[in-house]
Amino acid sequence: MLKLRPRRLRLNENLRSMVRETNLSVKDLIYPLFVVAGENVREEIPSMPDCYHLSVDNAVELAKKISTLGIPAVEIFGLPEYKDEIGSSAWDMKSPVQRAISAIKKAVPELVIVGDVCLCQYTSHGHCGKLCGHYVDNDETLKLLQKVAVSQAEAGADIIAPSDMMDGRIGAIRDALDEKNFINVSIMSYAVKYASAYYGPFRDAADSAPQFGDRKQYQMDFANSREALKEVELDLAEGADIIMIKPALAYLDIVSKVREKINRPVAVYNVSGEYAMVKAAAKKGWIDYKRIVVENLTAMKRAGADMIITYHALDFANWI
Repeated sequence: MLKLRPRRLRLNENLRSMVRETNLSVKDLIYPLFVVAGENVREEIPSMPDCYHLSVDNAVELAKKISTLGIPAVEIFGLPEYKDEIGSSAWDMKSPVQRAISAIKKAVPELVIVGDVCLCQYTSHGHCGKLCGHYVDNDETLKLLQKVAVSQAEAGADIIAPSDMMDGRIGAIRDALDEKNFINVSIMSYAVKYASAYYGPFRDAADSAPQFGDRKQYQMDFANSREALKEVELDLAEGADIIMIKPALAYLDIVSKVREKINRPVAVYNVSGEYAMVKAAAKKGWIDYKRIVVENLTAMKRAGADMIITYHALDFANWI
C-alpha cells in the first residue's frame, strides 16, 4: 500500500489553494499605456487587439479605472508630434508622455507612474541614441537620456525605466536625478533586454522600428545567459533599484537565474509579441484565453518576478 500520495493535497480547490506555492495578484501587475497628441483619441492598435493609442484626456480616464481595479502602476509610452536626429521631443515638456504623466499624477496621485526612457520612437532614424554614421554613440547618448529622465521626473514620474541598453546609463541617470534633487525617484533598469523578434507589434504601436539595420549592437544576443548576470551586476553597482528582464516567456530561465543572484526586486516585461500570439490564438478558438493568461503570468511569478508589465493586466484585474 502506498504511504505517500501527493494527490491527497489536490482533491479540491481549498486544499490546492492552501498548499499553492505561487500566488498571482493584481498588485503584481503594471499596465502599459500608449499616449498620443490630440484630444478624445482612442484608436485600437491593429497588431495588439484591445490596446489603444490614447490622447492624454482618455489616458487619464483609463488610469482612473486602472486604479479602481487595484492595479498599482502604469508605464507610459508615447508617440511624439515631431522627430529629429537626436530625439529632442523625448524631453519636451509639451510632449504627450510628459503631459500624460503630469495629468495622471494629478488625477490619480496614488497610482505609481513608470516613465519609459528611450529615444527610438523619438528619433527620425528609429535607433535608441545619437548616431555617428550608422553607429549609436554610447556616451553622447547618455547625455540625452539624462535629459529625458529629468523631464519625466519633473512631470511627476515615480520610477524611471531606461530601456535603451547603453552602457553606463543607470549611473548617468542616477547622477542627473540626484543633481536635480529627485533622490526619491527610483530606477527600474531594463538590465537584461534581448534583441528579440517578440517586439514586433510594439514597434508598430510606438512607430519605433529602425530605419536601417537592427539593434543587435546594443541589445543582448538571445543565446547568452552569463552575459545577463554581468549586465545585472553592472546596473546594480550603478544604482538600479529594480532589475527587469525582457522579454518574459522565452527567458524564464534568465529570470530564475537573476532571482537567485540578487536581493533587489525583479520585474519582467510580458511583451507585445507574447501578448499578440495569445490574442490571435484565442480569437481562433484554439486556446482558452483566460486559462492561458493566468498560467503564463503565474509562470513569470514562479520564475522569480516580483512585478510583471503586461497588456493582460486589465483583463486579469476584471477576472479577479
